[in-house]
Amino acid sequence: MTKRNKIIYWVATIWLALGMLSTGIVQLIKMKEEADMIAHLGYPLYFLTILGVWKVLGVIAILIPKFPLLKEWTYAGFFFAMSGAIFSHLAIGDGAKDFFGPTLLLILILVSWYFRPADRKTISINQ
Repeated sequence: MTKRNKIIYWVATIWLALGMLSTGIVQLIKMKEEADMIAHLGYPLYFLTILGVWKVLGVIAILIPKFPLLKEWTYAGFFFAMSGAIFSHLAIGDGAKDFFGPTLLLILILVSWYFRPADRKTISINQ
């Protein structure tokens, strides 16, 4: 892995972790703005707890060494959560400002996943 790729990976991964951790905490404490938004999207309030717990656990999984299969599942879960947020906002006709956060996190997920080092990838038996 080149030095450039390592830098890209770690910058994207740190920003991803900060974004997921901060939104996860906001969801766990059920901040008023977050509770209003989840209700606006048509989801029950307890959905914030589920999302918050999984985001915080996902950040831990992404940052700790080893466990490449766990990391793959975490990237997939983050991808589903952020693409689901985008489609939820689309479905109710929200404006562009509501897409910014989930879209940025989705891009960071893809960049972090693509540039991850070999020791953070699962190994195919067919190689």
